Amino acid sequence: MKLFTRLLTLTCIFLILSGCSRLQDDSPGQDSEGGSLSSEEERLLQIAKTTPEGKYPSLVTYTLAKMTGANNSNMPGEDTYEDNAYTRYLREHLNIQNENVFEEKDDQYYITLDMAISSGRIPDVMVVEDAETVAELAEKGIIQDLTESYENCASQVIKDIYDSYGEAIFEPVTIDGKLMAIPETNISEGPSLIWLRKDWMESLGLEAPRDLSDLEYIVGQFLEHHMGGQDTVGIVCDTTLCGETGYSSQYQLDIIFASFGAFPKQWIRDGEGKVCYGSVQPQVKDALSYIHGLYEKGILDQDFLLRTNINLIDLVVSGKCGAFFGPWWAPNNPLMDAMEADGNADWEPYLLATDPDGTTCYHSQNPSYKYVVVRSGFAYPEVVCKMISILFDYSRYQDVDNEELAAYYALNVDPTARPIAINVDYNTALEKCYDMIQGALEGQVEVTDMPLLERAYYRACQAYLEDPGSASLEEWAAYESRIVACRLLTQENIVRVDSLFFGETETMRGSWWKLRELENQAYLKIISGEEDISYFDTFVEEWKAGGGEQILREVEEKLDGR
Repeated sequence: MKLFTRLLTLTCIFLILSGCSRLQDDSPGQDSEGGSLSSEEERLLQIAKTTPEGKYPSLVTYTLAKMTGANNSNMPGEDTYEDNAYTRYLREHLNIQNENVFEEKDDQYYITLDMAISSGRIPDVMVVEDAETVAELAEKGIIQDLTESYENCASQVIKDIYDSYGEAIFEPVTIDGKLMAIPETNISEGPSLIWLRKDWMESLGLEAPRDLSDLEYIVGQFLEHHMGGQDTVGIVCDTTLCGETGYSSQYQLDIIFASFGAFPKQWIRDGEGKVCYGSVQPQVKDALSYIHGLYEKGILDQDFLLRTNINLIDLVVSGKCGAFFGPWWAPNNPLMDAMEADGNADWEPYLLATDPDGTTCYHSQNPSYKYVVVRSGFAYPEVVCKMISILFDYSRYQDVDNEELAAYYALNVDPTARPIAINVDYNTALEKCYDMIQGALEGQVEVTDMPLLERAYYRACQAYLEDPGSASLEEWAAYESRIVACRLLTQENIVRVDSLFFGETETMRGSWWKLRELENQAYLKIISGEEDISYFDTFVEEWKAGGGEQILREVEEKLDGR
């Protein structure tokens, strides 16, 4: 039966992929039915192909590998991934329409995309997960050079946004002087926060935590008094333990590591200014020893090795857990569901100090994480830059009265509802948004001067403040994330440790996956007690001998060559 299911799944995927690539490319010199364009249509087409906002004279349909989100990306009513506020807006302003060859979420998206690439039948536009994939596709001649498209069809605001990240944003996908992909921007999100059940704390007479010691005591009290029932769990944790250099993630222990001056998975400078790999530094040993102690006491969920991400969410939503590390946007996911399940739950974020002087240290992120590429031979490669210009410049900063898009923000519709599931915003977007919303709430910023996104969140925050008791979950989430959490992240006692390298070296191509697995298993064994803390030294030696020492030299050379 299992074999039949697998074969059926593969057959369905191949049937889907069979429609990915047309037999011949569209010709920009023809209309949608293959007829010749008039001189006026030729003129309009030239404007469309060389300007950010120029509208195509006839409908341009592009095939798309569609990355989706949970719960239909929280879109309202009958909206779909081919017919929603974003696709309708793009059709109105640019006369373009996506035709999704498949729709998948999370890791399954990349699995299906890999199969499409392997079959040689790929869609016109797709999002790939890393720069290494872009390089492979470019080497095979599968994707187009987008240098001219970016120069002509990215608006000045979009160019300013990318400039806010410096040269590092385009460096990984610029090959032989050609821009082979358009990056998603990874805004600076600051350190993870600890999210706690404030209602539990108040019933136990507990004060806000300042550091790890306070947190340990609070969670210990949650457990001792069975605040989530007899099966109350401690801090929930993902088995990846800490983030790499992509998006800030939930249920990870970066703040605990940082409290010992440790920054695993990051290429940073040590105390002497030398480049090093944070995962093999001696400070990690002390951090792992401490985390093992938390695990033994139950402060760290003792079953975390068995949990999936869905299990972690269930623990929070069901009220069995009262503590987890997460980013500023945690109210959107999973806390809206937790509040819906228990209207008395009161979740609050806190910023923990990692240093005795009260500062909080965290590592910076890769300025880009995902990339949009265009199939080689597709006649309208500029549609990607035009979409980005319309969705992240024109609609936000010029068409600020658009009610349908504003409603999407108010409803907390997931970004995966957009045809290309990426975000493009200034590196300091979080701080800018907070300052503007807070300024408007205090009467120092005119609402009519606010961009569309900020205006939508301002309205939600204002509605919450006017009547918290009857506010919607979306309004609560907007206020808790955009005001309460972001206020913590604007404090002056936050120190960023720069991550230096996000690329791939020659030795990494064959060895990095093995070294990453070695690292993760060593950490988990030490935390769970399967290995003594002295095993860390063994792991470091194995890491160096397995290619880590050579990779370190290669990273140093790449950084010196910049």
